[in-house]
Amino acid sequence: MKSFSRIAFVAGMALTLPTLIGCAGGHGKYTQEHISLAKEKMSFMKSATEWDLARQAFLSGDLEKALTKVNGSIEINDTVVKSHVLKSRILIEMGDLGNAIKSLHTAETLSPEDADTQYYLGVVFERLNRPEDALTHFENACEFDDYNPSYAVAASEMLIDLDRSLEARRYLESIPMSVNNAGIQQTLGHIALINHDSKQAELHFRDARLLAPDDTGILEQLIHTQMQNGHFADAERNIAALLQNFEHKDRRDLKLLHAKALMGTQRPVEARSIYQDLLSQTNGKSDLDAWIGLGNTSYSINDDRTARRAAARIVAIQPSSHEGYVLWAMIHRRSGDMDKSLTSINDAIDRNNSDADLFAFRAVVQRDLGMTKSALSSASRALSLEPSNKELSGFVRSLEASVVASVPGED
Repeated sequence: MKSFSRIAFVAGMALTLPTLIGCAGGHGKYTQEHISLAKEKMSFMKSATEWDLARQAFLSGDLEKALTKVNGSIEINDTVVKSHVLKSRILIEMGDLGNAIKSLHTAETLSPEDADTQYYLGVVFERLNRPEDALTHFENACEFDDYNPSYAVAASEMLIDLDRSLEARRYLESIPMSVNNAGIQQTLGHIALINHDSKQAELHFRDARLLAPDDTGILEQLIHTQMQNGHFADAERNIAALLQNFEHKDRRDLKLLHAKALMGTQRPVEARSIYQDLLSQTNGKSDLDAWIGLGNTSYSINDDRTARRAAARIVAIQPSSHEGYVLWAMIHRRSGDMDKSLTSINDAIDRNNSDADLFAFRAVVQRDLGMTKSALSSASRALSLEPSNKELSGFVRSLEASVVASVPGED
């Protein structure tokens, strides 16, 4: 029995020996695949870690560190599209557009329909002043991802730069999310302004404002179009709201605009207070716009003393500007000194001969002085500058009738 057991044991050992020898000499196929997958997974993890560090450095503005880290990520794994795209963005910020294009072309080879790759190729070509190439890549980006508004806006802006604003408008309106995206509505507002349609621009900026209520840039654009369209009450409310924002509460330009809006709503006393406050500040003594505003508001509430001071200051600050002389002309006319009023308005026209209001005002002064033919000439010049102005047209007709009825040689 002992002999038989030992023979069986030896035979069993002989059968298992090749397997044991095989294990000692290397990994089996199954084990080897797991090791390869583990190494590949580790490679991706290391690459991703380096990429994330590169992105953080890029966002914080440390471009050198960002470039080092993204290069490390690519060395570990050069098949990741977003690594090449990030490298291109870093290089763009560093001004190395040539190498940025190389990185983007690598990304494009890896994934021809990657929207980000196409977008940043557009950015590079835009900086290289190649608008047609930039437009092509922006449009490609939008085609590959038509729900990213930045791609559509970039394409439309290139069309605008190429003087194809109407095409830009049609392009944006064809985008699926155009109605519900603030950026697209804002760009449509810009296009409307380019085409001198301030009413349509206001509608687009209003919609953009509703879609992005915290975007103060959109709010400012809405305010300017409201002012342009004479919607002073709406503009005044929006300016007041903007001035309550801590970042904007001390902005002189907004305060000046607020005063103009208040004047438009027939609130000159409040407007004058703003101008006085601006002029009382250390850096406001030579603020031409504030002096003009103070002069106009003071004149409107019959404070000729302050209006005279403002007129003198305006002329002193900017003698080549017409505003101070216009204010003097208004003050002299109200005081009954028509000759001085005429002299002042002539001084204003010498400095600005393209403003219909100035010629219309001179016509009024000349009429008051009994210079009917001269008044008709001035009024006719005003009408030629604003041919659609019905009030001027009626004024010209009344002066023509007066000339016909007058005795020859009156001038």
